[in-house]
Amino acid sequence: MKKVVKFGGSSLASAEQFEKVGAIIRSDASRRFVVPSAPGKRNKKDTKVTDMLYDCYATAEAGEDFSAKLNAIRARYQEIIDGLGLSLSLDAEFDIIRKEFAAKAGRDYAASRGEYLNGIVMAAYLGYEFIDAATVIRFNEEGHFLPELTNELLGKRLENVDSAVIPGFYGAREDGTVVTFSRGGSDITGSIVARAIRADMYENWTDVSGFLVADPRIVENPEVIETITYRELRELSYMGAGVLHEDAIFPVRKEGIPINIKNTNRPEDPGTLIVESTCRKPRFTITGIAGKKNFASVTIEKDMMNSEIGFGRKVLTAFEENALSFEHVPSGIDTMTVFVDQHAFEEKEQNVISALHRLVEPDSVEVDSDLALIAIVGRGMRSTRGTAGRIFSALAHARVNVRMIDQGSSELNVIVGVDNADFETAIRAIYDIFVTTNI
Repeated sequence: MKKVVKFGGSSLASAEQFEKVGAIIRSDASRRFVVPSAPGKRNKKDTKVTDMLYDCYATAEAGEDFSAKLNAIRARYQEIIDGLGLSLSLDAEFDIIRKEFAAKAGRDYAASRGEYLNGIVMAAYLGYEFIDAATVIRFNEEGHFLPELTNELLGKRLENVDSAVIPGFYGAREDGTVVTFSRGGSDITGSIVARAIRADMYENWTDVSGFLVADPRIVENPEVIETITYRELRELSYMGAGVLHEDAIFPVRKEGIPINIKNTNRPEDPGTLIVESTCRKPRFTITGIAGKKNFASVTIEKDMMNSEIGFGRKVLTAFEENALSFEHVPSGIDTMTVFVDQHAFEEKEQNVISALHRLVEPDSVEVDSDLALIAIVGRGMRSTRGTAGRIFSALAHARVNVRMIDQGSSELNVIVGVDNADFETAIRAIYDIFVTTNI
């Protein structure tokens, strides 16, 4: 069995955290490929190493003396090395970094050094082989990731390797110029490595015990999601839930490799398992709740619009002409409503209204604002009667007025529109009816 294990910055912020990670890896012989992030914050007032590198490079780019800032970064790594009792020197690496910063090698190069150096420390600590991600993860000249070439290069490089550390967050162009991933970089690297070696599992270790049913800033101590499908995850992520970036999921989804989100500080917790499909029945009818505020709605009313060929296309053309994307489009016999991001719409609202009159000659156009959209997601809703009824009952009991309802034919999710002011109340009410009363 082969597992790829990725550890986030908070899991590697100090020597003490490194020791926890080492114990986790050594407790399972199948954890043979490790993807580390750069050291994160040791406490709330601390600074992430990546941010320190950005600041240091900005000083170098401005032509100022950056020695003190680079030495502070060196001290962070030395503290970890000393705490682990390693006979490892990074002096040569920091000499190279100093020269590259002075030569203005670029922000991507600067940011990548956090993972690069942590990878060297991790490899020395575990006794694993170190593989520089710049040699196996490839980008084209425009800075776009090349998944198939990378899979080929990485697969060949790891073919006869028993265990290795591959730093997250970055790769390189053919000429060796370092390029970083734009978001969720280390998560993406872990997924890429898992695909290349055809891993049995991709474990993503962080500081939480999996994904939560609802935002803990809104619902106190929400339950952990035990198992979630890729489709459910995409729905929740799209509606703003703090989950893995889509780019970090695609490589393993393509190969059917499950992802397990685990907690470095509570390794005994099962975490959240992300799978393509499962026969496991969910603990609750819903899998998760997520939402976003600040939407505007544009309602177009016209008699007999349902019999007018191309009406919907013409309506959306008015938004396309103004470079506005839509979120949801619920409709009736004589009405059609388009939900859009309020901030983006405000600057162009009159242009859109004019375009609508020109394109579809509506009887009226009505605009509303300060709306929130909430997604209730769950594969369990397919086989459960009365789900929508329970949602509306809970919201009515909480005195929340429902402004919009949209349910996909897949029965995987229900989208509810409410006033911004009712957003948190609505989420708590939905959580209580499906989770609290079901426990």
